[in-house]
Amino acid sequence: MADPVPPPTLVLASGSPRRLELLATLGLHPVVRPPNVDEARHPDEGPGRYVTRLAALKAGASVGPGEVALGADTVVVLGHRVLGKPGGPADAAATLALLSDGTHQVLTAQAVISRAGDGDLSEPRGALSATKVTFRPLSRAEIDSYVATGEPMDKAGAYAIQGGGGAFVDHIEGRRDTVIGLDLASTRRLLRMAGVTVPCHPESPEGLAATPAE
Repeated sequence: MADPVPPPTLVLASGSPRRLELLATLGLHPVVRPPNVDEARHPDEGPGRYVTRLAALKAGASVGPGEVALGADTVVVLGHRVLGKPGGPADAAATLALLSDGTHQVLTAQAVISRAGDGDLSEPRGALSATKVTFRPLSRAEIDSYVATGEPMDKAGAYAIQGGGGAFVDHIEGRRDTVIGLDLASTRRLLRMAGVTVPCHPESPEGLAATPAE
C-alpha cells in the first residue's frame, strides 16, 4: 500500500498582520512568507486586473514543494484613481481628504497556487471581491489626528476599518473582511479546492454584494 500523502503546508504570501488575523478566524495558522515582487501597475491595467495579477504573482513567488500559497492584494478605487498605501503622512492626509464625504470601492483579490513535491506548479485559482465604503465628512483636525497615530501608513486608502478609521465610515455595501484584506468566504472555497482543511466557517457577509471595477 502506498504511503498516505501528507496534507499541504499553507503559506500566507503576505506580511499583513490583518490577513493573518483573518485566517485565524478560520482556524488557520499558516507559515508567513512575504514575497519580493514588483508591484508596479502596468499601463492601462484596470484595478481589478491589477490586484488579480498581483495576488497570483505573490502566491507563485512564495510557494514551495508540498505547499499551498495564498496571495492577496487590496486597493482602494475612487473614480478612475487607484489608491494604494500612502507614501508618507502628507500623502495619507491627502488621501483621506479625497475619501471624505463620498463613496469609494475597495477591491481585494485572492489567489491560491500549489506546488507538488516534484516541483510542478498548479494554475492559480483566484477570486475578486469588492465592497463599497461611504465616509462621512471629515474635518482637517480629524484627519491630522488620525494620521498622527501612524495607523494609515501601511493601509490601502490610508485607513483601517477595523481600527481608528472605522469611525470615518458611514456605511458599507459588501463584506467588511474584503476591506480588511481577505474575503473569507472566497478564501475558504479556494483553499478547500487546493486540498487545505479549513476548520471554521467565515462569518456571514455584511450588506449587499458590490460589483468589482475592471
